[in-house]
Amino acid sequence: MKSFGQKVIAYNRNLKYEKPLPQGFKVLNPYLDNPETMEVMSQFYDKYYSDQLIRRLILGINPGRLGAGTTGVPFTDTKKLREVCGIQMTSVQTHEVSAIFVYDMIAAYGGATSFYRDFYINSIFPLAIVRKTKTGWLNANYYDDKNLFESVEDFMIQSVKDHIRLGIDTSEVFVWGKKNAAYFEKINKQGRLFDKVTVLEHPRYIQQYKTKQKKFYIQKYLQAFHQEKEHFTV
Repeated sequence: MKSFGQKVIAYNRNLKYEKPLPQGFKVLNPYLDNPETMEVMSQFYDKYYSDQLIRRLILGINPGRLGAGTTGVPFTDTKKLREVCGIQMTSVQTHEVSAIFVYDMIAAYGGATSFYRDFYINSIFPLAIVRKTKTGWLNANYYDDKNLFESVEDFMIQSVKDHIRLGIDTSEVFVWGKKNAAYFEKINKQGRLFDKVTVLEHPRYIQQYKTKQKKFYIQKYLQAFHQEKEHFTV
């Protein structure tokens, strides 16, 4: 039987988005753009997910270029990948705002081994999206444009279903970002995916605008996560 991590690695190896997008948007696939991304992503899931435990799912929006858009690991830049997870990426170095809050929260939870034993993080749209501007290509969210959302909606529903098949507890899902959650509610009803959707403020919002209240938000996360907390096995 494949481990949870082996299933994630296989999913990422085959992850592609090939449908057209509205003019001015494009998808970045880190697994195709940088061979080292596939290597360090595989090391991460072999390290923390080499089991058949059923985990609870956390969903972000879509990866940023400096986090999972580089490392292949959601909400993890190269700095946290090296300092916390002990995995070195040599081809590029990144620092991403969301990763600061996420790994402070993970430390409060009990550390990476404990947290990743209980949770699997990904995004509603699992690849990075960028938008063309006068100054170049910048990060974009799947909900920034109505036509963009409509273009990727079916892909997102299928993506979440694929994540559930990895070994996910469908009694509750945690969604980061209120606007993200509003869109996910629609997806959840269409796909009949999760019994309960718990919404938490997005890590980037907290780290960028609410840093003085960081301890409050970490406690809020932990209180939400520890409700009915228990380990399951397949």
